[in-house]
Amino acid sequence: MINVYTNKENYQYDLHALIKSFYPEHDVRVYGEEQQSNQPNSGNQIIVLLYDNNMKVVIDIDGKKEYEHTYKDDIDVTKKERKLSFYNDLCDYTGKTLPWGNLTGIRPTKLSMGMLAEGKEDEEIIAWLKETHAVSEEKAQLSLDIARREKAILDQIHYEDGYSIYIGIPFCPTTCLYCSFTSYPIVVWRNRVEEYLQALFQEIDFVAERYKNKILDTVYIGGGTPTTLEAEELDRLLQYVRDRLDFQQVIEFTVEAGRADSITREKLDVLKKYGVTRISVNPQTMNDETLKYIGRQHTVNQVKNAFHLARDAGFDNINMDIILGLPGELEIDVQHTIDEIIKLNPDSLTVHSLAVKRASKLSQWIEENGITMLHNTDNTIKIAQKGAYALDMKPYYLYRQKNMSGNFENVGYAREGKYGIYNILIMEEKQTIVACGAGSVSKRVYPDGRIERCENVKDVASFIERIDEMIERKRKLLED
Repeated sequence: MINVYTNKENYQYDLHALIKSFYPEHDVRVYGEEQQSNQPNSGNQIIVLLYDNNMKVVIDIDGKKEYEHTYKDDIDVTKKERKLSFYNDLCDYTGKTLPWGNLTGIRPTKLSMGMLAEGKEDEEIIAWLKETHAVSEEKAQLSLDIARREKAILDQIHYEDGYSIYIGIPFCPTTCLYCSFTSYPIVVWRNRVEEYLQALFQEIDFVAERYKNKILDTVYIGGGTPTTLEAEELDRLLQYVRDRLDFQQVIEFTVEAGRADSITREKLDVLKKYGVTRISVNPQTMNDETLKYIGRQHTVNQVKNAFHLARDAGFDNINMDIILGLPGELEIDVQHTIDEIIKLNPDSLTVHSLAVKRASKLSQWIEENGITMLHNTDNTIKIAQKGAYALDMKPYYLYRQKNMSGNFENVGYAREGKYGIYNILIMEEKQTIVACGAGSVSKRVYPDGRIERCENVKDVASFIERIDEMIERKRKLLED
């Protein structure tokens, strides 16, 4: 445990995120002035005191080292400068740096995108990222490369007079060790799938009516695992979506097939029948021992068979997801996964760095086994990157999460023309995305860049019972 004390409430999130990045194995708690009197003043602790032009940092973690920063009276110290200064303190104290410097947000490419829109030159953008946020040269260049690619891809999107839709199917064959998404074992909920679909249809009806004069750009059906639905259920869902929504200008229709143990030829034929253009077959790893360990009830051979079934069904845009830093996996295991994926020859590859979510079983597993069992390094990142380049793919979107193994990032790679456009939209937040289903979050993007959100309840039973309320929330969000 690391206890952090500060006299500035609006710094608590940033302090927590930065300290957790340096000390992922510790639980970090940040207390404001009003909370400090009741907290222990011993053990591992960090004190950050901020005044108009003065900052003092005291770090006492298995030893003691003090820093005091004083700025000239005539210089206004910004929050950005203080955050960089505190990051440098942590680098000094720990003897290490982070690849993304002091950036704690999940969308670092938005910074590069914004500067490109202002007409900034490449060198100026990279220099700013390095000087202002201590981002490494490699990550700054990656951010800029992706931002340029995203900008070109998004030029075809209807920002103000268009929208995209997400439809969530919250069921899975099993819940994976690392998962914190809204997912429920299908075996438990099989008898209520019909009720869920009926509630979902009501939500889709509302969106179809409310946005009948808007252009629909992309459709994404995710989860959970949408292909846990039986072929007949999947058929009714896709038919309903196609009947109710205007697909005339849709440029991408994705269904996240995901788990190999949920994919059949019959289901793939249903997806093809309704014009799905992009699917995922996600192994996460190509090592059978790890698959068992993380709770996925399928084998590597099933992944290969599912992939070949999808190709045979006519899909020419297949994505595969992998996760780096899974329990017990070393560089040799990552290399094996990449070698096997290269043989399959997918059209895009999404490389995730394992994120430790408090709501996942993995969080408890780490308490019992220790975080040192999770290995994600520069080398594993480069192994995956080289594999993507060998498949003639380029990085096209990037995002980060809290508590990521190695403090790295998630990167989507794809061949030209096979980019996941919805993935870019959800990260760059330039278009309204209406989300239907349990646990989904709708985001309305206004012309001035302002963003408002509304959430659906996560619990499936509550979503079914409160569907009128979920629709009313959307009505308020989307009203003129």
